[in-house]
Amino acid sequence: MKRKSILGAVSAAAMLALSASTAAAQEYTLKLHQFLPAQANVPASILDVWADNVEEASEGRIEIERYPSMQLGGTPPGLMDQAIDGVADIIWTVVGYTPGRFPSTEVFELPFFVEDAGAASSAFWQMYETRMQEEFSDVHILGTWVHGPGVIHAAEPVEVPSDMNGLKIRGASRQVNALLQELGAEPVGMPVPAVPEALSRGVIDGTTIPWEVTGALRTSELVEFHTEFTGNMLYTVTFVLAMNNDAYAELPADLQQVIDDNSGLEFSIFAGNTMVAFDGPARDIAVENGNEIFTLDEAQSALWAETAQPVYAAWLADMEERGIDGQALIDEARALMDAYEPAE
Repeated sequence: MKRKSILGAVSAAAMLALSASTAAAQEYTLKLHQFLPAQANVPASILDVWADNVEEASEGRIEIERYPSMQLGGTPPGLMDQAIDGVADIIWTVVGYTPGRFPSTEVFELPFFVEDAGAASSAFWQMYETRMQEEFSDVHILGTWVHGPGVIHAAEPVEVPSDMNGLKIRGASRQVNALLQELGAEPVGMPVPAVPEALSRGVIDGTTIPWEVTGALRTSELVEFHTEFTGNMLYTVTFVLAMNNDAYAELPADLQQVIDDNSGLEFSIFAGNTMVAFDGPARDIAVENGNEIFTLDEAQSALWAETAQPVYAAWLADMEERGIDGQALIDEARALMDAYEPAE
């Protein structure tokens, strides 16, 4: 009995020591909040990769709790304020969910402006560092990127701009909505998680989203027609991974370095390219479903681009009213995208 008591005491002491060691190892717990299901491409293949790398590089001193599908409450447009107010320590969001709040980022959302998501994500980060830090001063930005080519997914065939007349189409940002209006559609703003129900109930006739997210939204089951373009993208949307300023400041310098080492330019390019990599498999689902995909050639795409030109004039005028040199943003973004060289 005495031997059993000693062994039991030793075992209990060992468990207590292990527990204390684990508690000491996890010095900081950060809550990461976002709007898509955990199994969707961005959470599973971008956000989890980032979080896992941070945890590993910190040797367990940082733990990142992941909260998908708005599990901490609120709606997607409120994510940025959650990061500012500390409801969440880290958020991933669509910048355009808060229209006009970060106007300089809209340069990458202009129609037929971006050709390559990696190049645009690279340019976005570089311009964030040199031009956009004041706009984002309320948070600590970890990554900036764009998705692949925007596609029109609709209940009716869309091949020429006039086919958009009168259609109620979901848009993801202020500039996408401006584009839809210029094309004759009725833009309907809503976060992407609301799209499936809106399509199934006939609240909208279609949506603008990249192929990548259609799998998670079951879009190919809800519409029969898809329209994609040749050359520059119809549109793209900007994203940021942002951290609460106080949560970042409270980390010791070595753990701030861990966060920084796993964020920034290379991570942004990785995120944009990863989203593009999922476009093909999602498109295949529509093909297998028997849906009709219109791939517009260069001449057809040029007609759409010409129709969309007034969006540029309106945006430049709006930027001027805000005291922002919009043309300088366009010129710098183009130069940075042209100079981009993909990693071998």
